Parts: sequence; C-alpha cells; structure tokens
Amino acid sequence: MSGSITVSNTKEKHPQYVSAVKLMFEDEEISGSVPEICNTKDFYSDLIRAHLKPQTILRGRVSCLLSITPSINNVYRSVHGGAVASIAEIVSIACARTVVAESKELFLGELSISYLSGAQTNAEVLVDGSVVRSGRNLTVVVVEFKLNKTEQLIYTARATFYHMPVAKL
Repeated sequence: MSGSITVSNTKEKHPQYVSAVKLMFEDEEISGSVPEICNTKDFYSDLIRAHLKPQTILRGRVSCLLSITPSINNVYRSVHGGAVASIAEIVSIACARTVVAESKELFLGELSISYLSGAQTNAEVLVDGSVVRSGRNLTVVVVEFKLNKTEQLIYTARATFYHMPVAKL
C-alpha cells in the first residue's frame, strides 16, 4: 500500500486496537493492488451474477439459488456485506422488471439491508424477491435470503425504485 498511515491522538486509544486497525489496512490480502483483469467493464456484476442461478420467474416474483464461494466472502469467511447488497440489487431489479414496462427506466432510490446472520463458504442460499407495491412512479421490492438447508432467514432487503420518466399528473 502506498503512503503511510497516520493515527492522531493515540493517547486516548488503546494501542492494541490502533495496531489491529493499522494491520487491517496494511494486510496485502485486504489492501493489495487490484489485478488488471478486475479493472474491466462489468467485472464485478459478472462476478456476482455468476453465483446466482434463477429458479422461478413470475409476475412480481423472482427466486434464485445463490452459491457461496470464497470470491464473495469477507475475511471472516462469510458473505461480504457488499456482495449481499449487490445480489439484493440484482434480484430486486429483475423482480421489478416483471411488473414495470420496458419503456420505463428504473432508478434505485433506496436499498436497506438487515444482516441477521451469515452464510459460510459452500452454503447454498435461497434468494426470494417479491414486489410489495408498484404504481405509476415507483416500485417497492423485498428480498429474503434463507439458507437452503435450514430455511433460516439470514438477510433481508428492501429496494425502492423510481420509474423514469415520471408519469405526468
């Protein structure tokens, strides 16, 4: 990592915690340079979509099976929060598209996620999206992530999409 880390006012902070945080940012596995192949268009979207397998597509509902691999894990070997958010966004868009006309562009206005538990490497997760409300100008979708083996709810998400252009009043 280029540059040095400066920690101000260390007298008020426990040295053990300061060292742990510095180590986190200096660790090559976490903060090393990004391989050039990762700097290509849609790399991240393709990476995330590769883990999803569509199961059911109905009007207002989309269900997928998510396979957990190390490529979407965090340092604790469970799914990275950013990957959960990306998957929630992808499934929400797909779900909204089942009820919103193709002539309308969707703009993600809000995405909220509750991280209730974690999914470990090699787990399979059922990802179910459903439209809660859809009107002229917005669509609200909820997404539930459940462990396939136990059906334990591990993450929930809610997405609000604005339809563009906005309908005239």
